[in-house]
Amino acid sequence: MSDQAPLIRAENLTRIFDVSKPWLNRVIEREERRLLTAARDVTFDIPKGETFALVGESGSGKSTIGKMIVGLLKPTSGHVTVDGTDLFGSQDESEKRSLRRRIQMIFQSPYASLNPRWRVGDIIAEPIRAFKLISGEQAITNRVGELLEQVGLGANDGVKYPHEFSGGQRQRIAIARALASNPEFIVCDEPTSALDVSVQSQVLNLMKDLQRDLGLTYLFISHDLSVVRYMANRIGVLYLGQLVEEADRDALFENPRHPYTRMLMEAAPRIDAFGRTADKVKGEIPDPINPPPGCPFHPRCPIVMDRCRQDVPQAQTIGDGHVACHAAEMEAEKAPSVEPA
Repeated sequence: MSDQAPLIRAENLTRIFDVSKPWLNRVIEREERRLLTAARDVTFDIPKGETFALVGESGSGKSTIGKMIVGLLKPTSGHVTVDGTDLFGSQDESEKRSLRRRIQMIFQSPYASLNPRWRVGDIIAEPIRAFKLISGEQAITNRVGELLEQVGLGANDGVKYPHEFSGGQRQRIAIARALASNPEFIVCDEPTSALDVSVQSQVLNLMKDLQRDLGLTYLFISHDLSVVRYMANRIGVLYLGQLVEEADRDALFENPRHPYTRMLMEAAPRIDAFGRTADKVKGEIPDPINPPPGCPFHPRCPIVMDRCRQDVPQAQTIGDGHVACHAAEMEAEKAPSVEPA
């Protein structure tokens, strides 16, 4: 793990949604309240200039965590700190605006995230005007042109509408809009999953170049392990709203310790495995409203033990990572300790 102080810290983030029927319906039908835990006690740090990735199947809580980190969704409990300042703290309005200016988000669909009735120039200029970063319409127009060129488009594209661009170009516009407020931290919620593979690589390379040139810090959310391996410094694996494993990228891919991480990697396509029959990810994520007792992964786990069905595993530090798995904990305890030379 990096020795730098974290720019972003998520501490025990929990988000519970009330998905119950209206009160009168519950009384008539004699039903209890239904609570869905989308994220439970999620903790991680992101040092400045690095990329932390969250991976997991659909419904694992990735996007919910991303929205809490960026301030779009308030956690039920837990904290998000930006450079040591609580994002949901009791700062005055000017401090909140200054803090939120430093954070932006790139959404999954470039077709849904851009207002079709606005010209591209107005879409990109909106954060500039909202945060009053530049005064004067000509200066704002010049800045919009610079941002468009920075993401590989032309300054004259600002007069066009989103429907005049391809999906990859629209995502470049979304990136330009995110850059307009001069942020330090960007949450990227599956930014390339709606794009063709060839276009994905172009957008990912652009994001890497921008990170290097501008010193950006990313939270990268994806279900695609090949994309995560290319982008991330450190990876967290989510299952049913819980962080089951966290480690540096190379360590995670070389020696995944949680059986769910191994299952995801076995199911992922590999360019060096022509003719290989990949095992599908078995089963489905359980109902988050009524999760199984003990380890949430135990109904699908190939190495399940009796203990897994009863006791919830706590995250243990193993090597440079953290794993919440009884079997991984036992394996680490059996491993011979290496004396320093």
